[in-house]
Amino acid sequence: MACTEVILPVLDEAEALPFVLGRMPAGHEPLVVDNGSRDGSAEIAAGLGARVVQERRPGFGAACHAGLVAARAEYVCFMDCDGSLDPRELPLLSGRVAGGGADLVLGARRAEPGAWPVHARLANRALAFELRRRGGPHLRDLGPMRACRRESLLALDLRDRRFGWPLEMVLKAVLAGWEVEEVEVRYRARSGRSKVTGTVRGTVRTVRDMAVALR
Repeated sequence: MACTEVILPVLDEAEALPFVLGRMPAGHEPLVVDNGSRDGSAEIAAGLGARVVQERRPGFGAACHAGLVAARAEYVCFMDCDGSLDPRELPLLSGRVAGGGADLVLGARRAEPGAWPVHARLANRALAFELRRRGGPHLRDLGPMRACRRESLLALDLRDRRFGWPLEMVLKAVLAGWEVEEVEVRYRARSGRSKVTGTVRGTVRTVRDMAVALR
């Protein structure tokens, strides 16, 4: 059994899967959660050696929760599977948690030119500011790469099953007295077209879901 499992929500990421799974660091085992892909993503992931589970209920949070329940390791990481984040940087996060330095570590994205659309970047900054304004941790980013203890996260009982899930995690972690911090990670242009922050519509949907979590 791996000491850390990396939960990868997947919806039609056939193009990026070889890059992501091929760069998984030692001690970090991929757990792909297929959320209704039609491009053979699940079969590709299994062929590349990843454990694959299915989550038929649509939604980013639904996929993340299914992976959390299916995981068996003491520590879990979460990461987008579109090739925008480098799995080789995961130990920067998981190492802090395993070493007792923090309870939840987020990857603050340092974007390459053109990798992060302006509308998505501004929305993320606004949400991070609102979190700080309400007394939360001083975070620059609410990014998708993060690490924590599995059992502790299950105990937070996250309920959102859409795009408010990442923010709900931070909010409930703070309320529970967790030590939350972030480390800088690289962010590159994703493989293929983004289904979320690559479009204004997707960004609006994400902000709407996160606003519900804030309320």
